[in-house]
Amino acid sequence: MQSIHMKKLYITFLAILAFSTVASAQSADDLLNMVQEKPKKEYVTATFKTTRLVNFHTVEVLSRRSLDFRISHRFGDFNSGAYNAWGVDGGANIRLSLEYCHGSRLMFGIGRTSGKKIADAFLKYRLLKQTTKGGGMPVSVTLFTSVYHTFMQNVIIDGENKYQSIPDRLSFCHQIMIGRKFNSRFSFQLTGAMVHVNLVDKITDKNDCYIVGAVTRFKFAKRQAITLEYGYRLNKYSKDQYFMYTNTSWSNWGIRLGFNISRVFSLQGKNKEE
Repeated sequence: MQSIHMKKLYITFLAILAFSTVASAQSADDLLNMVQEKPKKEYVTATFKTTRLVNFHTVEVLSRRSLDFRISHRFGDFNSGAYNAWGVDGGANIRLSLEYCHGSRLMFGIGRTSGKKIADAFLKYRLLKQTTKGGGMPVSVTLFTSVYHTFMQNVIIDGENKYQSIPDRLSFCHQIMIGRKFNSRFSFQLTGAMVHVNLVDKITDKNDCYIVGAVTRFKFAKRQAITLEYGYRLNKYSKDQYFMYTNTSWSNWGIRLGFNISRVFSLQGKNKEE
């Protein structure tokens, strides 16, 4: 009887030992899974070189705690003739702006444009960032909204001053930008925009204008790239103004040369992605 009792104890001991070994192995696997880090998200950088291409905004925002002072200059139309030095002497338009980004997603800016004496302010938010791994996001998405105020005086239409109140002087622009960096050389972006003007010149003009734009960049050398942008306007208006009233074309040499100057000041030593 004692021998049988000892055998039972021995079998019980082996069963407990086997169960403990399995439980210990399972606990080790669970612990390993707990401490194992998920793949870290890596974001695509420099889909475009700056926050603008030519005139259009890109999906890019400034780096963390960066201040950008920009000068955008456009000469007059080529078809203004030799007397006007093909646009060099007159018809020029210049914009000065200050733009700032505190984090790495939201930036804002203010500006002043000589044409139509416009002051503007905007907000720009990087909603989604394209990832290379760990995130599965194939594109970048950026939202943009802005307000414009003209300070022009004595604009007479049908014998009356056009601007009777502050709301008459306001216009707005809202955009969504979807871009992708396909490789180190080629990037492409689609832009949908709506421009709203509180007061138009003619009853036949609509207050809202819708634009579909395309922006692309092909880098062919370390510091050289071909950049193109195009906006297709769905509405037509009576006068010439950027987006809303453009009526010149390539066919009649309604072309303008220009340049952009950007000076970025970093307010911290090292930028970091959020």
